[in-house]
Amino acid sequence: MFTNYEIYLHYVGDQVVLKNTTRLCATKPIVTVNGKFPGPTLYAREDDNVLVNVTNLIKDNVTIHWHGVKQLRTGWSDGPAYITQCPIQQGRSYLYNFTLIGQRGTLLWHAHISWLRSTMHGAIVILPKKGVPYPFPKPDKQKVIVLGEWWKSDTEAVINEALQTGLAPNVSDAHTINGHAGPVPNCSYGGSYNLHVENGKTYLLRVINAALNDELFFKIAGHDLTVVEVDASYTKPFKTDTLFLGPGQTTTALLTTDRGIGKYVIAISPFMDTVVSVDTFTGTGYLIYNNTLPSIPTTMTTMPPVNATWKTLVFAESLRSLNSKQYPANVPLTVDHSLLFTIGVGIDPCATCSNGSRAVAAINNITFDMPTIAILEAHYYGIKGVFTDDFPGKPLMPYDYTGVQPTNLQTMHGTRVYRLAYNSTVELVIQGNSMLAPESHPTHLHGFNFFAVGRGLGNFNPAKDPKKYNLVDPVERNTISVPTAGWTAIRFRADNPGVWFFHCHLEVHTTWGLKMAFLVENGKGPDESVVTPPRDLPQC
Repeated sequence: MFTNYEIYLHYVGDQVVLKNTTRLCATKPIVTVNGKFPGPTLYAREDDNVLVNVTNLIKDNVTIHWHGVKQLRTGWSDGPAYITQCPIQQGRSYLYNFTLIGQRGTLLWHAHISWLRSTMHGAIVILPKKGVPYPFPKPDKQKVIVLGEWWKSDTEAVINEALQTGLAPNVSDAHTINGHAGPVPNCSYGGSYNLHVENGKTYLLRVINAALNDELFFKIAGHDLTVVEVDASYTKPFKTDTLFLGPGQTTTALLTTDRGIGKYVIAISPFMDTVVSVDTFTGTGYLIYNNTLPSIPTTMTTMPPVNATWKTLVFAESLRSLNSKQYPANVPLTVDHSLLFTIGVGIDPCATCSNGSRAVAAINNITFDMPTIAILEAHYYGIKGVFTDDFPGKPLMPYDYTGVQPTNLQTMHGTRVYRLAYNSTVELVIQGNSMLAPESHPTHLHGFNFFAVGRGLGNFNPAKDPKKYNLVDPVERNTISVPTAGWTAIRFRADNPGVWFFHCHLEVHTTWGLKMAFLVENGKGPDESVVTPPRDLPQC
């Protein structure tokens, strides 16, 4: 079955990209898909083949990443600029062509170049195959809820200024729910998202964090939510009053409308348990029961404190794979590659910056330098000098990662990948460090789902911590939060040949260089090899 979608990016008409949009009582042009913010939802079914033709008629180069789609052998359609493709230049088109093999649930798509994804993003809803029921009570209705950030300034100007000064970029001015911030200071009408519901129904809420830089709490006053899926992987159901999502993460939950007539606030607020600046504005919308009179007061809610680490840990610990006969948790029980990646920020000299230095970020103290030719293309055609395959599997100089920080905060630079044989198994311990400021890092792996088998605070202990791993029903994800000054252990099988980006999904950290790539070699025969590049593959 083929599902065809046309996305046109251009200046004029109904399908414009740059669209004047008013938020917070100010208007600016933003990059949109088909003139929509958030962009259109892509609906498909498990095992559908999807064709998306993208025509770029704006001055900026663009790409689209189908976040969480495994892209089995079709890395040419994954989307990260200069990793799997050169960007689509002004006036050019590119046909993304991929199949949703063995996936069902909620994902997202977004631009994957510079900071364009701040407004260029939308939902992916993968329905089960026809005739296949959900592994939970069938909902009466479904709703997509996209969380985001809003800057009064042009986000490209925000990050460009930061790169010139070497300092951290300005934080956003508001948080949004389906593109609306709700009431804001100094603006009598900010526009709000309203979720109209009927009493006595069950709604499936597909919640997506499309924000650039903020992990977010999500609550609906007076209502509990039952989580049933994250990152397009079913979970054991559990009830909570608060969802926690990092950028790039999705959470699907059942909402039972059992409160009768009334108006209830929907709220999102940021999480940050360190000294890093964050947009503290709480975005709001409203759940409104049918037949609710305007005179009825709104039921409010109390959001977790901005530094509510315990709330994030409880939510993370509650997530478990369904691990049923139909949806097993195939956790690798043996490991071919045991890796330790330290992640964090540093300071490099910068003669042109305002204070002589610039903020950078790194994995194993290596700041990733973006190439000018896509790595997948260089790998496929054997183009020399684009990358090296010597990314270290462990820190080159071990130290007390969450203790006293080193005196030298400078990083090394390079375009390095880590090579994996086809079908090999990987355990990756992602270790946060305390250089400058420890921080929670939502970390995303392209091309795969992985199992989060363990997590903890402080330094990972290879002698003790693996004994506490959950190898039975760990949650299966594509993006995972690494706790502040802590670690997360994941496992996956490298059964998808190609080049796959691994990076922090806080866009500021990706920009600063907290990224690398895995190169998975072909297996035996065409069914275990990267497909031939498409004829319209963009050129650099």
